[in-house]
Amino acid sequence: MTALAVRIALVAGEASGDLLASQLIQALRAKLPNAVFFGVGGPKMLGMGFDAWYPLETLAVRGYAEVLGRFREIAAIRRQLTRRLLADPPDVFIGVDAPDFNLSLEKTLKQRGISTIHYVSPSIWAWRGGRIHKIGAAASRVLALFPFEPALYERHGIPVSYVGHPLADMLPLADGRDDARALLGLSPQEPVFALLPGSRQGELKYMADAFIETACRIHQAIPDAVFLAPMATRETRLLFEAALHRCEVPELPIRLLFGHAHQAMMVADVVLVASGTATLEAALLKRPMVMVYKMSPVSYWLMQRIGGYLPYYSLPNILCGRFVVPEFIQDDATPENIAQAVLNLYADKAVCERLRAVFRDMHLKLRQNAAEKAAAAVLGQLSSTVSASVAVNA
Repeated sequence: MTALAVRIALVAGEASGDLLASQLIQALRAKLPNAVFFGVGGPKMLGMGFDAWYPLETLAVRGYAEVLGRFREIAAIRRQLTRRLLADPPDVFIGVDAPDFNLSLEKTLKQRGISTIHYVSPSIWAWRGGRIHKIGAAASRVLALFPFEPALYERHGIPVSYVGHPLADMLPLADGRDDARALLGLSPQEPVFALLPGSRQGELKYMADAFIETACRIHQAIPDAVFLAPMATRETRLLFEAALHRCEVPELPIRLLFGHAHQAMMVADVVLVASGTATLEAALLKRPMVMVYKMSPVSYWLMQRIGGYLPYYSLPNILCGRFVVPEFIQDDATPENIAQAVLNLYADKAVCERLRAVFRDMHLKLRQNAAEKAAAAVLGQLSSTVSASVAVNA
């Protein structure tokens, strides 16, 4: 392992995976300066010297119907990756999230003697719990972000390491609301609401109108309210602008931001946010929030047919094991329902203070120096692979 450069393959399928993988690459480079990293990745991984065989965007699809629409393209990429990795095996393969793509690939590689790591436990605790057997067949080790996950794997004899969540390392423990407001030219007294309808184009398609109509109702109740809407990409910004035009709301005091999602959440009195990692980000920034999610009717029907194991959708509720964040899903996600929940939170300062205390405790539990712990687990897996190879050759 010291004489030759270690070769590490990674596949990340969306922006959150790109961030996780880039931090892991940086931590591994400190221990293995000559290591080579390649596979599927995004701009943050590229910034760490990653060799992207395919761009991350090729896999960035969410929702059953949407995945089915691109199944043949994605399946072809997986076949090509499999052939290339089997022809020239890496020392270890790391699938970063994207379980529907990565687990099948990992299973094939593991069967051929390649050590595999799955970084980010699939949500077996929320639904599709039977998939834990598929994970065990695919991954030599799982790197878990949440403290309740290792026990689930240990019960099935699957090697697992709890590494914590990198966002908890990145985001400050202190509430930086007033300083962040000064940077955005907002006064401490202004009522500010952040609108985060998702980072994918498909999410904007189903949620942009509901978010804008909700903002209009909030504005009617609080005429001096200010709305911030950070957009992840040029494409999502264009979709949101089209929705603003479609909803005919020229008087709505809304500022579109390119990026700056953390700043928008940090300054907000209440955050209106789509389900996903952004709910955890809002919690780590200690902001009261209302979670909303809408998807295609076909995707929602399929999800209901498969069934769930928890009554929660948002990560803060899952981590707390109770409803601390209001959730509105599909047909319940009406502007009337959402606006009332946002206004209730805004008016109840005592509830907001209790939420900040809950979110601070959550932050402390998740702050584990995740990149370093993940790198240590990868190094341990590499060492065990080398030891096994030496034993077989002997």
